Amino acid sequence: MKSDALEWISARDAAAAIADGRITSRELTEACLASIERQEDTVGAWAFLDRDLALLQADMADDAHRAGRPHGPLHGVPVGVKDIFDTHDMPTGDGSPLHAGRTPRRDAAAVALLRQAGAVILGKTVTTEFAVYHPGKTANPLDPARTPGGSSSGSAAAVAAGMVPLAIGSQTNGSVIRPASFCGVVGYKPSFGLIPRTGALRLSRALDHVGVFARSVEDAALIAECMIGFDPEDAATRPQRMPLRQTAVSTPPVTPRLAFVPSPLWDQAGEDTHAGFAELVEALGETIERFDLPSAFGNAIAWHKTLMETDLAVNLSREYEQSPEQISPVLREMIARGRSGHSSFDYARAIEAIEALNAALEDAFFAYDAFVTPAAPGVAPLGLQATGSPAFCTLWTFCGLPAVTIPLLQGEGGMPIGVQLVGPRGSDARLLRTANWLQNFDFT
Repeated sequence: MKSDALEWISARDAAAAIADGRITSRELTEACLASIERQEDTVGAWAFLDRDLALLQADMADDAHRAGRPHGPLHGVPVGVKDIFDTHDMPTGDGSPLHAGRTPRRDAAAVALLRQAGAVILGKTVTTEFAVYHPGKTANPLDPARTPGGSSSGSAAAVAAGMVPLAIGSQTNGSVIRPASFCGVVGYKPSFGLIPRTGALRLSRALDHVGVFARSVEDAALIAECMIGFDPEDAATRPQRMPLRQTAVSTPPVTPRLAFVPSPLWDQAGEDTHAGFAELVEALGETIERFDLPSAFGNAIAWHKTLMETDLAVNLSREYEQSPEQISPVLREMIARGRSGHSSFDYARAIEAIEALNAALEDAFFAYDAFVTPAAPGVAPLGLQATGSPAFCTLWTFCGLPAVTIPLLQGEGGMPIGVQLVGPRGSDARLLRTANWLQNFDFT
């Protein structure tokens, strides 16, 4: 298979081809590295890349295949890892000069599970500063004058550019769904606690999620399933197995029932988003109907802000106290508000609101298989000084609900607009099945 074809091979097909001996992991890894070499000066998706180390992992995967040793579901498949996840053989810089060159002693739980599944950890992808708002060097591969989104900037851009078939990121607000939408790939943020966060940069124990990027819903399910598990160091996890990929590619027993949820922020969406969703709702016909959230959900952004800023102030206190001049102004302001701007009463009320909002959605999720809502206000904004608004993701992150975005719509300049699907906590497999159904829906 030619190198340029390997750049765009799906993770599912790549794993099958390696297992069948039609290609080697080295061939696939070399194709990814060649794609990076051609595009990295423009896209800037990688914070750390060691060609020799990547090829060594690929060769080890090929040696294991020739020796007949058991294969994991991602055997020999390259994966990009956001540079907030610890890797024992690569530095983890967290997007800040304060952590530059830091080399952890062990892998993050998610990385360790990827290695167990046979993945080749190709390198570390660019993150915004401490996975918050201040952007890194990455540009949108579809239009380098536009932001790729954040904070998982490099992961989304690398998958969109054909540099790697899969990548992982994190989401504390909109850091998976938004960049996936801007770059035109599939982004999936699982239910809270489904994937362990041990060894990843901690921003907020109440809000942090591990997420994934792929070019299809099936591939997103494939990599996410490999990372599901219990970790005694992450109290949000529990022992469980969830057949994400098997369910995702299955045919729904009945046509999914969808709710178009404009959210309390609908007036912040751009004209192309309004027009695109109007067309989508019309095309889906009786399959979808509008559902307006109760007014209490309008408070979610304020509650989320209280939790995120307070937890940031705690988890980045050492950096803030010792080297505030090396922290961006926007992050310094957030930490300062977290230290003095939110009361303990406000924090406790925000924590209580998570369960209250989830309870308020139970009847709606009994009636609908998934909510359909924008992933972002519109297309990726011009300029690289900011990463765009995460507001259309905030509510769902706050509630810990599974969310997946698929690139169904187009806006200004042909740039993608993601359609976000949201389901109840724990319904990840069914949500992915609905997203896969919608991704393959015949709109003609």
